[in-house]
This record gives sequence, structure tokens and C-alpha cells, in this order.
Amino acid sequence: MNNIILLYMLYLVITVLVTIWVAITLFRNGKVFLIDIFHGNKELADAVNNLLVVGFYLVNLGYAVYTLRVVENIDNARVLVEILSLKIGAIILILGCMHFMNMFIFFRLRKRALIEKKQNEPFEYRANS
Repeated sequence: MNNIILLYMLYLVITVLVTIWVAITLFRNGKVFLIDIFHGNKELADAVNNLLVVGFYLVNLGYAVYTLRVVENIDNARVLVEILSLKIGAIILILGCMHFMNMFIFFRLRKRALIEKKQNEPFEYRANS
């Protein structure tokens, strides 16, 4: 088999698997934050969570396909592994950055939701806390 085809196949399989794993983890654990942010509205939290996962897949898999091209000659296994590691490393860094961006947004939204919740509490209850 041609080394470039092998590289493409390995790159796409590894990228898709890592992206799916991260998306499932974010989806499962992000739901709790979204329910809190939307004041217990589980239906809205689920809808937003689904939309976030779809966007996550689109951005990450789109970038992976966009950067699929390799112009170097793949003469041996060492070159294949080195190029594959650079490409996979870039994908993992992007996934990490998107994760921290999501966490930043979640915490900002949660902070705002907590402030709104406190402002909507009865005055006597706030004064006693």
C-alpha cells in the first residue's frame, strides 16, 4: 500500500476517534452546567447541548479534512510517524483549545445565571444569607 494512503487513513481514523471521544465527554459533562445556566430548564439545556456537540463535530472534523493534504514524500515508516504525530498533535491542541473555550463560556454563563438567580430571590432571604 502506498505510504501516503496509509498516512491519510491513520490520520482520519485517529482524528475521528479522538474527536468522538472528546465530544461524548463534553456532551455528558456539559449537560449539568447547561441545566444550571438555564435555571433547571432541562429541555432547553439538552437542545443547546446538542447544538454545541454538532458545532464541535463540524469544526473539528472540518479542520481535520481541510488539513489532510501532505506534500512531503513518505519514504519510510519514520517519516510517516513524524508527519502523523504533527497532524494528530495539531488536532489534539485544537480540541484542547475548544474545550477550554467551552469551559470559559460555561463558567461565564453560569456566573451570570447565579447573579440573576440571586437578584430574583426575595429580599428578606438575601439579607439573611
